[in-house]
Amino acid sequence: MKKTTLISLTLLAGSGFAFAGHGAHWDYSGAEGPEHWGELDSHFSTCQNGKAQTPIDLTHMVDQQLPPIDFHYRPDGDDEINNGHTIQINYEMGSSITLDGHEYMLKQYHFHTPSENHIGGKEFPMEAHLVHVDAEGHLAVIAVMFQEGAENLALTVPWSAMPAHVDEETHLTTRASAEALLPQDRNYYRFTGSLTTPPCTEGVTWLVMKHPVTASAAQIHQFAQVMGHPNNRPIQPLNARIIFE
Repeated sequence: MKKTTLISLTLLAGSGFAFAGHGAHWDYSGAEGPEHWGELDSHFSTCQNGKAQTPIDLTHMVDQQLPPIDFHYRPDGDDEINNGHTIQINYEMGSSITLDGHEYMLKQYHFHTPSENHIGGKEFPMEAHLVHVDAEGHLAVIAVMFQEGAENLALTVPWSAMPAHVDEETHLTTRASAEALLPQDRNYYRFTGSLTTPPCTEGVTWLVMKHPVTASAAQIHQFAQVMGHPNNRPIQPLNARIIFE
């Protein structure tokens, strides 16, 4: 796959960028909201017609004794962007996960409030998506749920420099750590889904951490206030998919 395609796919994975920067404007409410995404641009048709869309409510999991995810992360989050759809921390090359003997490079992580995915019918106040891509451009997203509780130290660096305005970017003088966001127990659910933003491309491997982490009420409020609106896509039909654990 060409490098430009790889970059486009990476930016698309829930980051809030429209189709490689050339698609129609979209939003989370009103005439440009999720129920209309598929009508805004022909490139977004999968948002309306896809059969394996994300987010979902994870229920009725099937035990498959999933292998552990091997994490090879460094604290290398260096640039933080407010793109109007989320707050995104871009990552330097060199951090990766290995899944089923296959390597995916960590490109960025970003946040949604409230959570996009639900677990057993439960919505969480915030969710992080850690976006990875392999050498062929296939995407794997790790989802981490946040529940209100103790302050989350992994948010201290990005939250202290959070860009308050759309299209504002901050360079982090102290690098942010994606690994510090993860729960101590790395057990996870796995399903095949899509990007949660236009063009809603399918074929994304989703790895949802079973155990939530905490963030303080103030931390959750700060992110929600900067966004100014909920940035979660509604739950999508599971259809014939199986959720493994």
